[in-house]
Amino acid sequence: MSRGKLALSTAVLGFGSFVNILDMSIANVSVPTIAGDLGVSYTQGTWVITSYAVSEAIMMPLTGWLALRFGQVRMFVMATLLFTLASVLCGMAPTFPVLVVARVLQGLVGASMIPLSQALLTSLYPPQKRGMALGLWSMTTILAPIVGPLAGGWLTETFSWHWIFLINLPFGSAVALASWHLLKDRETTRRRLPVDYIGLLLLAIGVGALQIVLDKGNELDWFGSGEIISLACLSFVALSFFAAWELTEAHPVVDLRLFARRNFAIGSLCLMFGSMAFFGTVVLIPLWLQSFQGYTPLWAGKVVAFGGVLAMMLGPVVGANIHRIDPRAIATFGFSVFACVAFWSSNFTPDVDYWTVAISRLLMGVGISCFFLPIITINLSGLPPGQIASASGLSSFMRNLGSSFGTAIMVSLWDHKAIAHHADMVEHVTAFDRTANAYLDLLQTVGLNAEQALATLDNTINTQAYLMATNDVQTVSGLMMLALILPIWLTRRPAGHGD
Repeated sequence: MSRGKLALSTAVLGFGSFVNILDMSIANVSVPTIAGDLGVSYTQGTWVITSYAVSEAIMMPLTGWLALRFGQVRMFVMATLLFTLASVLCGMAPTFPVLVVARVLQGLVGASMIPLSQALLTSLYPPQKRGMALGLWSMTTILAPIVGPLAGGWLTETFSWHWIFLINLPFGSAVALASWHLLKDRETTRRRLPVDYIGLLLLAIGVGALQIVLDKGNELDWFGSGEIISLACLSFVALSFFAAWELTEAHPVVDLRLFARRNFAIGSLCLMFGSMAFFGTVVLIPLWLQSFQGYTPLWAGKVVAFGGVLAMMLGPVVGANIHRIDPRAIATFGFSVFACVAFWSSNFTPDVDYWTVAISRLLMGVGISCFFLPIITINLSGLPPGQIASASGLSSFMRNLGSSFGTAIMVSLWDHKAIAHHADMVEHVTAFDRTANAYLDLLQTVGLNAEQALATLDNTINTQAYLMATNDVQTVSGLMMLALILPIWLTRRPAGHGD
């Protein structure tokens, strides 16, 4: 390809991935508005997020099989067009059930966009330049979940929630048309494989039940809920049978044999746990800022968006030089920087200002930009071209699984630690505590009655408790990143990198 056509193809494929990942987080800040507008509770409104996550998680591992059956270029174009159509249906949904069905459709048809954009991009570049291409592509996985809350808050406040979905129409259409025009002559070989219906059914049941457990667990008190216990058991049984079936099936719908490769197995686990730490804080920080620091959705999104500034600048630089340095060393640096910033952030005080939080997210972007791309490079190292699509689909699935685990675990940990901190502090509020009594007297001198003063004191303690819980989560995220340094060195150095 000519240099100009190659650059345009890279931009189109990267933007296609960006649009898809954006839809995972753009609706998060708009759920209360959507729920109120369509006449449902906030709890019911969260199905706007859950339905999309479940359907996409089910379909993403099927990318390799679909690419073999329809061709990578044709499949990417079809997925993008159908994703765009489903986005329009979401934006025009007159009722909440229609919106949930449209979100399910959006996740099902768009799931293969991310791994196929990565596979196609890899095929366009010679081995020595793939690092730079993947560096540009990896920016989409970093920026989209950061930009999502910001874009969602702005569109909802400025126009209406409908536009968080309708905005996909011009961009999705442009990506589909441009990718077909640029890449139709580079279609991959198609093979008409038998359909593994049993594997497909087991995958849908197992992953669907697991995703619902992760999305609804905190809300339903985890294993204190019979519904969560039933879904967890169903998921465990279905995925166990799925693994056994796929490893013995002649034409598996998901190639689990990829996990027999050391680099892919360890790299995928590092990607999952790294995503848990990253996405857990991406979700938690704006939630804390809006709930206890008085930020609007838009301003909370602005704080989180700082995390993408240095990541966007460093991504191409890391990619262009990754063949000169051992990817394991770059990943180690990324893990270390992320951990250091997380430990610093774990010392926030109640009077922490906007710029302090924003700078912490800005510096964390350095760590983020230095661990996603090296892990992807390690994952795909040594794979033949025919397995790239399957490997990309499984890697993307592991990243999504990590984001789901991270969101569920970090929010649950946040709630439980806040309750524990609240209980510890309340123990000291007695008739003999001078500080508490002085504070209550001060509140009553400004016009509050005794009951109002106690309520104000409890609110102050609650705010402190959730700040301490936020700091605890930051510490856990940092420790998780440090724990990944040893496993990443158990992988083999990719050929031609850092020789």
